[in-house]
Amino acid sequence: MYIQTKRIEIRKKDGRKAILISFDTIKERFDSPSERNRFYWELYGRKQIVIKKSKRYVYDREGVMEDIPHIKVSDSVFIVALEQMRKMMEFFDKWEDKIELKTFPVMLDKEEMKEVEIDEE
Repeated sequence: MYIQTKRIEIRKKDGRKAILISFDTIKERFDSPSERNRFYWELYGRKQIVIKKSKRYVYDREGVMEDIPHIKVSDSVFIVALEQMRKMMEFFDKWEDKIELKTFPVMLDKEEMKEVEIDEE
C-alpha cells in the first residue's frame, strides 16, 4: 500500500511547518536484495571502496538526503521542511510499488526548525 500526500497546507504565523515521513520497504516486492540496497543507497548515499592493483580508491556517492536538511527520528522515519516535500516525493514516487509511505504534518519549535531549513548563505 502506497499512501501519498499530494498537498499539505498548514497555516501558522511563525512558519514552522514540517513533514514527518515514515516508510517501510516491502522485501517481497523487490526483485533482489541488491535492488533493495539500491533504494537505500539512492536515499542515504554510500561510501564505495574500489581496490585496483595495490591502490585503494574511496568514493562518496551522495543520496537524496545529502541535499535535504532533516531530522532523523529512526531508521525509516525523518522530518523535513514542508518546502522539501517535492524533492522527497520525486524520489519516493520512483519506488511506490515497493514501499509503504506515510506522511504527517508536524510543527517544530524554533531550534528544531533550524535543523531542517536550508542555509541560504
